[in-house]
Amino acid sequence: MAISVLRIGWRAAANLEKAALFSCTSATNQFKLMHTQPVCTNNVCYLDNRGPSHEETVERATNAIRRYSKHHGRQEDRRQVRSDSDSDSESDTECKGIDRSDFWRRKMRTVHNILDVDKDGLISYNDFQLFAKRFIALGHLDEQQAKEFVEIIQMTWETQWGAIDPYNYVTMEQYLEDMNHVLNDKTLKKKAHRWLPYLFKALDKDKTGFISVKEFKLFFECLGLNNEHAAVAFAVIDHNGDGKLSLKEFVKLGKDFFFTEDEKRPSKMFWGPLSNV
Repeated sequence: MAISVLRIGWRAAANLEKAALFSCTSATNQFKLMHTQPVCTNNVCYLDNRGPSHEETVERATNAIRRYSKHHGRQEDRRQVRSDSDSDSESDTECKGIDRSDFWRRKMRTVHNILDVDKDGLISYNDFQLFAKRFIALGHLDEQQAKEFVEIIQMTWETQWGAIDPYNYVTMEQYLEDMNHVLNDKTLKKKAHRWLPYLFKALDKDKTGFISVKEFKLFFECLGLNNEHAAVAFAVIDHNGDGKLSLKEFVKLGKDFFFTEDEKRPSKMFWGPLSNV
């Protein structure tokens, strides 16, 4: 009886050891096994132990991750955690943002195109950095302002889209969903677009506290837009017709673009011609 118990104990320990060894198999080795071509002799097939080299396996795994990220945008486990009131059901996910007008969604697609600086169809943190560098490169921000601008850009990314990761992308659909979420969250809405004052300061070359139409054309250039549209846009958003925009006016127009669904508001011209995509 004692011998039987010992045998059972040894067998259980052996099984646990095997399970532990299997669970510790590296992701690279698992990927290697998945992609090793079988060798068949008559009716018998087996895996060729040689398989791809370690370097080839790592490259294949990296490319697979990159293809997944490019196609699907951010992976689910990297998305920002939402409030408890948000539902995870498929129906709720599919309905994100549908209560917004087509006009509002068109505006959000316009900004997504602008923030997609490298024009690969996705917004990444690298795009955010390039966006900030365009305005810093104008040379009108002092060292402290430039530092604050970069910090706020980083904080905005981490607050809305999570980790700074080369594979953390924001698709057009995800951007629409996230901006809709911002509008439904008072705290996020209050903190959104805190970087707008730094855009103004970067454009205010002569430090007068106002932006002229000439400086607004520079704004469009930094957005990657044709500045020929800038004069028309400026004429629309300069509602009092004094030929200049104050910091308060600039920030209000920039935020109003995101928050309103009224097609008659002059802020619709703030970020340039609306996207037709």
